[in-house]
Amino acid sequence: MVVGKPLFSAEEIQKKVQELAEQINSDYRGAELVAVGILKGAFMFFSDLVKHIKIPLTIDFIVASSYIKTDTTGEVKIYYDLREDITNKDVLLVEDIIDTGITMNFLRERLLSRAPRSLRICALLDKKERRVVDVPIDYKGFEIPNEYVVGYGLDYDDQYRNLPYIAVFKKKV
Repeated sequence: MVVGKPLFSAEEIQKKVQELAEQINSDYRGAELVAVGILKGAFMFFSDLVKHIKIPLTIDFIVASSYIKTDTTGEVKIYYDLREDITNKDVLLVEDIIDTGITMNFLRERLLSRAPRSLRICALLDKKERRVVDVPIDYKGFEIPNEYVVGYGLDYDDQYRNLPYIAVFKKKV
């Protein structure tokens, strides 16, 4: 396994996180927000993002996945669901990366069925080239090419999440 040079440095990531938070603060001024982190991958991004959100905030999590190593199974599994009632609340769904869109679309539909006042999506990374299901991304950090990336919460087989930057990952042949 080889982790290449950083695609985004820790500094670039933190600058983008702050920009996203400023836009969220502006858009939700005067509101209360339920921020929902999608685990495991979004834990670093989610933590850094909510530190910069200055409006009243409730935090919850969903653990969901459709991946095994680098491949999507096409089937989304929920391992842990929201505890918070989101009926008639403003909800921000926070994800590390939107790739095929399968997981995000599934979660979006699931949360919309619970009748929130609003539901917006924030993703640090957008890999449009692999999109199978189109999902609206209201707050987008970076668009990336069709490369497998690790670091800053993103993993390969639960490894490399602790890197402070995001790098392209290649399997040795």
